[in-house]
Amino acid sequence: MAIVTGSTTTYGVGTAGGNREDLEDVIWDLFAEETWALTNLDKVEATGTFHEWTKDELAAAGANIAIEGNSESYTTLVAPTRIGNYCQISDKLFLVSRTQEKIAKAGRTSEIRRAAMKKMLELKNDMEFALVTNQASSAGGDSTGRSSAGMESWIATNEVLATTTSSATTPAYAAGVQGAATVGTTFGAMTENSFKAALQAAWSVGGRTTIILTGASQKSAIDGFAGIVTKNIDMSIGEARQAAIVGAADLYVSSYGNHSIVLHRHVRAAVVMAIDPNYWAIAFIDRPFVEPYAKTSDGEKRHLASEYCLVSRNEKANAKVVGAA
Repeated sequence: MAIVTGSTTTYGVGTAGGNREDLEDVIWDLFAEETWALTNLDKVEATGTFHEWTKDELAAAGANIAIEGNSESYTTLVAPTRIGNYCQISDKLFLVSRTQEKIAKAGRTSEIRRAAMKKMLELKNDMEFALVTNQASSAGGDSTGRSSAGMESWIATNEVLATTTSSATTPAYAAGVQGAATVGTTFGAMTENSFKAALQAAWSVGGRTTIILTGASQKSAIDGFAGIVTKNIDMSIGEARQAAIVGAADLYVSSYGNHSIVLHRHVRAAVVMAIDPNYWAIAFIDRPFVEPYAKTSDGEKRHLASEYCLVSRNEKANAKVVGAA
């Protein structure tokens, strides 16, 4: 069927002829925000660019049988160990022209406010990435920034290899620096035995690994572990329990306690970390903030920044499985 000759249609008029555009007054954001560590870990104050703390531990338990009436003897006390991490600066910048801020816009009234919100989420994502990955610590210099060692790099003692042929390594803290952990070049399947071995390693020295941080591929492996039907519990059933741990999805029940499985976008694919949150904190020189920069053009500048480091109070309270396929 043909239209009548001379008909005026939307195809002939279009926006050039005065037809208004049909644009929704909303922006559908897809923000892959991930800030479990930044949200949940303790916050402390840092007063220098190299933030330090001390750690100590008990001697191993052993036979202790004293003789009645024995004269006393003393053992020299072992001094606490002093360690530290460098405070890292993370920042974001944006510039919005005067005109763009003034004109009518879809989905927002202020370009500056929208940009500040978006850039703050991006900044916190970057901070989270630094906190949980295998970043090394560094003092920096005039041409390089300081860096804070991440969680994966700090966990050195209780490292379980997914396969015996793995070349994964985690250097020990030395000379004020924590080196970067590696996952090696040989990988093996993530097994329940490896997972339990990591939980046991942390428990045996006093850790309570209530949080498991893992990426999607290893979360799928954990979901497939065999065992009693109550081993994996849906935490969404009880609102109070779900609200207690930000981002919790499942609960794994082992001989060493209950472990909330947290699916995390920034944890590396070959790594699963068993965390005791009591032994971690974030030290801030400056918590995330927004400030205007001086005008040098017909626009508004904003600077978002934070200066912080990860505090590993005692890495032995935690464990990890590395080199998982």
